[in-house]
Amino acid sequence: MLDCRRWAVVNESRTPSDGSAGAPTPQPGELARRVALRRGQLGLSREELAHQAGMAPRYLQLLEELGGDFDTGGLLRLAAVLETTPRELLEGSTDGPPGQGAAAPRPILWKLEPEECRDRLGTHGVGRVALSTPAGPAVLPVNYTVLGGAIVYRTAPDTVTAAAAGSEVAFEVDQVDEALRQGWSVLVVGRAERVTEPDAVQLLTEQAAAEPWAGGKRDLWVRINPTRVTGRIIRT
Repeated sequence: MLDCRRWAVVNESRTPSDGSAGAPTPQPGELARRVALRRGQLGLSREELAHQAGMAPRYLQLLEELGGDFDTGGLLRLAAVLETTPRELLEGSTDGPPGQGAAAPRPILWKLEPEECRDRLGTHGVGRVALSTPAGPAVLPVNYTVLGGAIVYRTAPDTVTAAAAGSEVAFEVDQVDEALRQGWSVLVVGRAERVTEPDAVQLLTEQAAAEPWAGGKRDLWVRINPTRVTGRIIRT
């Protein structure tokens, strides 16, 4: 379904309550993308937004399509028209799941070739493991690494994700582009197993790039050996 960027931490005590100053500086184009996304969520045309914010439609078009920074006054006016705050436009909102905006007018769903699926899995990231448990089906996020074509992740012996070992599971990663209303997903199906061989455990400990975000002691390695890899991508 996500390409996250982090900015320097700011001193909140020095930030005005309206968020108009002191906020982290977004990466080039991110501010313009958020403006375009919010405009689409409210059903405003570019011309309508420009008129209500007191700026030329051509100027807004260039900023949305090529990226760039808005002056402080323009940012405040845009935030008011878009029913949000300057800080949310600058930093983005982390509230709620992705994909809350409307679908594109004419989306096209394509199948991804196996090699494209592997490219999108990358070397590591955050994905979701779907498995059966005594309490019923469960889907849980894990930090994963791809090594030798297999998906591996670290967990603790008493966790739900540890119960995946010895059974067939599904593993999914995705990314959503809110502004362009595009996205893709990759699904891996395979049998999960615990990695217990000392040499294999040492290799994973040395080479795996996915340190669990959840923290705590997680010494159990689980490996998913793919039997099927498929993917879909939405283009507009």
